[in-house]
Amino acid sequence: MNRRKFIRNSAVGAFGVAGAGALAAPAIAQSLPKVQWRCTSSFPKSLDTIYGGAEDLAKYVREATDGNFDIQVFAAGEIVPGLQAADAVTDGTVQMCHTASYYYVGKDPTYALGATVPFTLNARGLHAWLYYGEGITLLNEYFNGQGLQYMPGGNTGTQMGGWFRKEINTVADLNGLKMRIAGLAGQAMQKLGVVPQQIAGGDIYPSLEKGVIDAAEWIGPYDDEKLGFVKVAPYYYYPGWWEGSLALCFFTNKDEYDALPDAYKSLLATAARASTIEMLAEYDYKNPTALKTLVQQGAQLRPFSQEIMQASFDATQEVYAEINGQNEAFKKIYDSMVAFRNDTYLWQQVGEYTFDTFMMIKQREGALVPQQGG
Repeated sequence: MNRRKFIRNSAVGAFGVAGAGALAAPAIAQSLPKVQWRCTSSFPKSLDTIYGGAEDLAKYVREATDGNFDIQVFAAGEIVPGLQAADAVTDGTVQMCHTASYYYVGKDPTYALGATVPFTLNARGLHAWLYYGEGITLLNEYFNGQGLQYMPGGNTGTQMGGWFRKEINTVADLNGLKMRIAGLAGQAMQKLGVVPQQIAGGDIYPSLEKGVIDAAEWIGPYDDEKLGFVKVAPYYYYPGWWEGSLALCFFTNKDEYDALPDAYKSLLATAARASTIEMLAEYDYKNPTALKTLVQQGAQLRPFSQEIMQASFDATQEVYAEINGQNEAFKKIYDSMVAFRNDTYLWQQVGEYTFDTFMMIKQREGALVPQQGG
């Protein structure tokens, strides 16, 4: 696909000019005002896939407007620390940030619903709810009240369960474990005896190496290989039940967003959706090779036991019950999400699960090899 043409055409359509199909895109771009924004990321440049989501959006917007709408992206720490990205948007330091909204659950648990919460949706289900269900609308009802405009801005797919310095076989093995874990998962893990820690991506390795923490979850094989966790915590658990998928997001300052021409608002949404597709595809492409490399480097793959999975599920339901009982904003969005969760897993077990299971059996049999012609 010619991305420049695709995104430019979206801007033309949003501009609503009669006969726009016959009007050259550069003329449209030149008729729009010059806007310069700064976007701070919660991620370092070294994590090229997740950091790259913001660079992708900036590139698409810049190309579609011939540079009239220019967004400059800054890595975590260049303007503010990664975990303060959303604060920099609300206080007007920058116009936009690229982050994971669950980093800010300390403000309100509702923030987590813009990213992911445990035992809910995989990437396909989350995208369906966000784009075709009530997701984005309900989230912006809340985030607009915080001075923010929300747009999904990437997805990692289902994540791994993290790196542990020792084996974890039973719920009792979790007691007293200091673990880097973000969002509401930390509250659920706390009920199982874990001491949750919120640490930015670039600081996880030294914390593991020095024994400040005993375990850490990040994303998945591609990023985890880059960060070198296998050198200091060899047991690699799965699945990351707290992140059946993770939606990254772009937060924009609501006042700055409202001041944009409608064409730019539409273009931002289109570019954000494009960067979401790009990120998920990139992780899906890179993770298989990285996983094989990690195993060669000594990673010991371990599934969480059914005891731990069930205890984690039960603890998570307790967390939801506590929050829903006192937070109406959270409950409204959560209820919409889990209502759709029932439907999407009903469908996925009919189509996706049966096909995927058969193909995985073939993969284990070594049958998925190219067929040679006669």
